Amino acid sequence: MTEHPFLHARTPVEPLPRLTGPAPFRDMCTDCGISRSSDPGRCGKACQFIKPDYPAMEARVHGRARDPGRMDETHFGPFRRMVRASMLRPSEGAQWTGITTGIAERLLETGAVDAILTMAPDPDDRWKPVPVMVTKAADMAACRGMRMGYAPLLALLEPAKAQGFKRIGIIGIPCQVYALRAIEAELGFERLFVIGTPCSDNTTTEKFHDFLALLADDPDTITYLEFRADYRVELRFTDGRVKLIPFLQLPISKLPSDFFPLTCRTCVDYTNVLADITVGYMGGQGEQWLIVRNQRGEELLGLLGSELRVSAPGSKGRRAGPVKGFAGNVARAAGGLPLRAMPDWMRPVMGWLMPRVGPKGLEFARTRVEMKAVETVLHLRRAMPRRMKSMIPAHVWALVKPYDIRPETGELPGQVEPGDQAR
Repeated sequence: MTEHPFLHARTPVEPLPRLTGPAPFRDMCTDCGISRSSDPGRCGKACQFIKPDYPAMEARVHGRARDPGRMDETHFGPFRRMVRASMLRPSEGAQWTGITTGIAERLLETGAVDAILTMAPDPDDRWKPVPVMVTKAADMAACRGMRMGYAPLLALLEPAKAQGFKRIGIIGIPCQVYALRAIEAELGFERLFVIGTPCSDNTTTEKFHDFLALLADDPDTITYLEFRADYRVELRFTDGRVKLIPFLQLPISKLPSDFFPLTCRTCVDYTNVLADITVGYMGGQGEQWLIVRNQRGEELLGLLGSELRVSAPGSKGRRAGPVKGFAGNVARAAGGLPLRAMPDWMRPVMGWLMPRVGPKGLEFARTRVEMKAVETVLHLRRAMPRRMKSMIPAHVWALVKPYDIRPETGELPGQVEPGDQAR
């Protein structure tokens, strides 16, 4: 019997299995894993970059679609409640305090699931994600931390079924979770728990290493990177050093134009709305931000019980100015014009100022979601205008409307494109 390239997660001292072979070519693809399954044709209905139907999917997963009349649902999707949270005893090696890993560990310890499908680091590259199937709670420790790159997580679904697993937990990013939900009914699992993490801008692991090289003279010694809600990037090094870089001083202008692929620049699901619970940081003000979306999400949060410190999220500042400035820069970039560069002398001033006067908490999260919506419309309008009517949900148009960005002819479902009128 040939061993499948994805197997159970090992402890950190044992090598993790490698993925072999390239993914089949797909236009606008983040390699979620469906194209590597026994039925790669399912990409047509499963991919969020083809013709997503968020209202129908939200209603099926959560019992209702997002309610525009309920505060924050247009931005963040359906939810029961949102909280700021942190583990009372942070887990060593966790990206934050270990909430995501902790939930997965409890699922395995209580027997609620047979396996967790998630990512672990490649044994030769701590930043490269490798899909793994974890069946022992102790092995979740090997999966802590952030990875950067594409990894076919959903290719593990068929091996999980083949091993007789009926109850599954999955930790995934939005494009993986949308595809999972699209084929969920045909998978036949008795129970499926989905822990989602927010995601906006992914890139290849190789390009990420190029980015690290711009941040430090010794990039190979960087062990941790996080974009924080205080407008700074935190780096940690093998020798214990910590370096904080204000967002405005990042060397973004030195990155190639294709550093972030079009998929990530046109993603409409920053907050992972089809997960049972979203575990992120944007609205956390230094802690994590949890969006509990349905009853399964309540069950997942309840697994941590008294291990978790929970409070109501805060919100300060105003997002209109930052989003408007961002929209102007994206419009110039999408039109092939150079960005308006901030004078070098101004960068440290603004880097000091933004954490003090910029949006915080939920307002910071709303800011980022609106920026992603702006980016989606303007980049699709430039690069793939014919996809706009099928890829952009109605709530995205609502988010960009305050910035005078409105659908043009042919950009809404059912409209005739300008080039088709003369045919």
